[in-house]
Amino acid sequence: MKKTLLVTVPAILAMSSSAVFADDQPLTWDIYGKINVSLQSNDLDDGNGSQTDVVSNSSRFGIQGGTQLNDDLEVIYKLEWQVDLADLGGSDNLKSRNQYIGLKGNFGEITIGRRDTVLKTIQGDIDVFSDYEADVKALFEGENRLSNTVSYYSPAFNQVRFQVSYTASDDPLIDDGISTAISYGDEGLDDTSFYLGGAVDRKVDGYDIERVVGYTKLVSTIVGLMWQQQEKVDGTAEADGYVASIKYPYNNFTFKAQYQRMDFSVDGVESSMAAGVDYKLGKNTKVYTWYTGRDLDAIDVNQSYLALGIEHKF
Repeated sequence: MKKTLLVTVPAILAMSSSAVFADDQPLTWDIYGKINVSLQSNDLDDGNGSQTDVVSNSSRFGIQGGTQLNDDLEVIYKLEWQVDLADLGGSDNLKSRNQYIGLKGNFGEITIGRRDTVLKTIQGDIDVFSDYEADVKALFEGENRLSNTVSYYSPAFNQVRFQVSYTASDDPLIDDGISTAISYGDEGLDDTSFYLGGAVDRKVDGYDIERVVGYTKLVSTIVGLMWQQQEKVDGTAEADGYVASIKYPYNNFTFKAQYQRMDFSVDGVESSMAAGVDYKLGKNTKVYTWYTGRDLDAIDVNQSYLALGIEHKF
């Protein structure tokens, strides 16, 4: 739901002699969100058998928008929260997600606040089970959304973009972290036939990480591969792994599958296999079902999850 409100922006302070500010600048804002709820059967291999729960899969709402300050500069903002529709209430019902303010222009975009690191966003659309049990964050480090973050996104140069996130630590004993990335192509494959990205984290949330991702469309089927190497900043918990995903649309159906594997130098292997299908009821509404199996060698556990759910975006 997009609204436009006319506000007065007085030219109190001139940034330069050439800066021109209009008296009436339109303030645009867009209320958006998604509700995703499923009935989910969980077998955690903990001796208690299968349990069935109602799960809110990162349901969220937010407001985003901006104001054109002059011909070359725009102020932008986003305020987003996650809401748990399966929770009866309490402090865990509402959680902060991306929340920031920034400036956008010919130079690109710079923001300050809480935001996904560029190593997280470089994955694009390869994670076909994002927000579910088979989300890559279940096995892979680096899926960080951190406060005290300054992020820069360059404009595209022949479809090439550069990004960087700098995160300041609240703890004087913990170093600040930096995440850098480069990408080629359009994440949705609307303007390019393939997408490639690479990113490096250094001292971000306690980890050093290298990530490479790529995917392309073969006729109507999208196939992708992501590789990652990670270790704690103290040199322990070294591991490397990969994600392979495939997505095939057919009429109102979308069939998808994803395999993940992370090999640890000490604790063995963690792997996950997921398969599912979405059925579109309307432009912004779908029902879905999926199955995920997860093997954790370190604790000798084999977990399984089965879900049936509905999602509506607004």
